[in-house]
Amino acid sequence: MSQEAFKVQGNARLSGEIIPQGAKNEALQIISAVLLTSEPVRIKNLPDILDIQKQISLVQGLGVKVTKHDSHDYTFEANAVDTDHLSSASYQENAKKIRGSVMLLGPLLARFKKAYLPKPGGDKIGRRRLDTHFHGFQKMGAEFKYDSDGDQYYIGADKLKGCFIWMDEISVTGTANVLMAAVLAEGITQIYNAACEPYIQQLCKLLNNMGARIAGVGSNLLTIHGVETLKGAEHTILPDMIEIGSFIGLAAMTQSAIRIKDVSVPNLGMIPDTFRKLGIQIEVENDDLVIPQQDIYEIQSFMDGSIMTIYDAPWPGFTPDLLSIILVVSIQAKGSILIHQKMFESRLFFVDKLIDMGAQIILCDPHRATVIGLERKAQLRGIHMSSPDIRAGVSLLIAALSAKSESTIYNISQIDRGYQYIDTRLNALGANIERVIV
Repeated sequence: MSQEAFKVQGNARLSGEIIPQGAKNEALQIISAVLLTSEPVRIKNLPDILDIQKQISLVQGLGVKVTKHDSHDYTFEANAVDTDHLSSASYQENAKKIRGSVMLLGPLLARFKKAYLPKPGGDKIGRRRLDTHFHGFQKMGAEFKYDSDGDQYYIGADKLKGCFIWMDEISVTGTANVLMAAVLAEGITQIYNAACEPYIQQLCKLLNNMGARIAGVGSNLLTIHGVETLKGAEHTILPDMIEIGSFIGLAAMTQSAIRIKDVSVPNLGMIPDTFRKLGIQIEVENDDLVIPQQDIYEIQSFMDGSIMTIYDAPWPGFTPDLLSIILVVSIQAKGSILIHQKMFESRLFFVDKLIDMGAQIILCDPHRATVIGLERKAQLRGIHMSSPDIRAGVSLLIAALSAKSESTIYNISQIDRGYQYIDTRLNALGANIERVIV
């Protein structure tokens, strides 16, 4: 069966300006929230990527009226939702293809009293349990059933009642789902150990604009006073912090000078400072990040002289979605670093491809990799490789652009799931990436 691939010419030297897309992870939550009201909700700065198109298709299949103003601007009106469609074969098949489908559960349960969902898909980066979502719903009075034969979840409740919910893990999607259910629950709900990422803060902002009563936004304790109905609203998606981090790494790895426009600096958290730990220069000009051309960047050590370790953690810690980028950029740094991926046990399994390209990486175990920087003394070589997930795919693309010869990357639909027109946008900066059928 034919598929698309990228043919990537190495020795790339990029320059110019690039504008980040809207945040994928925020957009998936915001699209789900349109089911909470019968009134129109307009969403701007949506990224034009596969996962967002699939999420829009899912709500459209449920009867939501979707008006497309342009590729990044849509209005949704959920005034004629067909809940019977939830159990249809077509809905179940489509919902399997995207992990974002799980976030439809909270809004459907809150407004329509029931929801069905097959075990959702997404990146193959390790076990990603949904217990946190369902425990929260159950605390509010919902009944949960799991059909192991059909690999299908059911959740239902005649009436949700507010309560105290201690989240057993700091889950972004779990927090979003329980939060969306709680806004229409009877009484007061408190969610403790809640995720507090900018994506959750943005969801709270939209819900409050729709008439919800959420306090504690930005903290790990959310207090929600339930309301009977919500109204329509407008919302603009933040720029994607993961894409911004990817561009920082791309500039450093390819010795390029790039200006990343309109990044919403206050919402980047520790991302810029984490890249600075690798010795990468980053200048902030108004709301832009400027990455100057830099031949050598040196990894810092800890104050006692020990090897630098970068690990992922819930916000405001460093996002796991950028550890793959940090790992790749470290390949050409001066010095050594330990990358500790705590949250997903399969996310480092793409390093074998980087080793084939000439990188000096020791995969210590499924969660840890040590990178010994080449310091530009040797250049990576181009190879044929396949993208295992969204973030690893872009990391491999960055490695390929820095290599001394041509590379071919297969399974690029994984990259397209999270990065819009990535080949076209990077080619505008001077890259040579060709999309081919193989």
